[in-house]
Amino acid sequence: MMLRNFIILFGLFLSITTNCYALELDLSVDEEIKKKYNSSKLEYKVLPNLPKSATPSSPPKTTPTYATTVPKITKIDKTTASKIPSRTKFKARSNQTISDWSQKGANVSFTTTEAVFKKNLTIPAGTKLYGIISDSHRPQITGNGGLVEIDITSITYNGKTYQVDGKITKANSKKIFFSNIKGKRQYWKNVSKHIDKGESFYKKSRNLSNKMSNNPILVLLSPIPSAVGMAGYSICTILSPITAIGAKGSNISIPAGSSFEIKLQAPAYIQ
Repeated sequence: MMLRNFIILFGLFLSITTNCYALELDLSVDEEIKKKYNSSKLEYKVLPNLPKSATPSSPPKTTPTYATTVPKITKIDKTTASKIPSRTKFKARSNQTISDWSQKGANVSFTTTEAVFKKNLTIPAGTKLYGIISDSHRPQITGNGGLVEIDITSITYNGKTYQVDGKITKANSKKIFFSNIKGKRQYWKNVSKHIDKGESFYKKSRNLSNKMSNNPILVLLSPIPSAVGMAGYSICTILSPITAIGAKGSNISIPAGSSFEIKLQAPAYIQ
């Protein structure tokens, strides 16, 4: 009879520890809930019934639209025009939010905040620069963040718009290379998160072992949860470089009015 009871208790214990592993059950939280609430009434009497119309749903994913209209390009005679040398830099602020929701081909604009002085030429603060989203994508798996690439295509000077070739070199004081504004890559951060999950599970399993060691009936089985927890921790650590591949990097969202630096890649001509 004692052997039969022991087998039953052992089977019950295995069932409990398995559920703990799957759900990462925190017994201390469960006990605290039981002290404050009647668990038999939680589902129907404590929580109100929500109408069907109030059922939460996922927010719609929308792509921002841009009202930026690029003025018509003015044809120019380079023999009589003023030259803006290549590598000229403009300090500017964005006139709209720029994010990885931006569609390829969308127009964007910037307004300069400082005057630019060149030989026989002054380009005042408040000058408009226009660009186009040449590439964009949302955060991707393997930890890659979002991407926005902007080409600066024109400048408005004295009421006329002229073609230019420029790139973004800074966004909010952060250096930008090849005009690619990228969200943070979070692969290693996600690896760390997966390891932390294994460590958290091990701590819960160890706490369960400590509680069982104080029970005269379950004391012989108390080492099992710690062993299972250690195994889970080891598995999470070993597999974290693989499981983290499915996580995504961070988004890009640069609000209107943010500071940018724009550099000409080739000489521009204005009149």
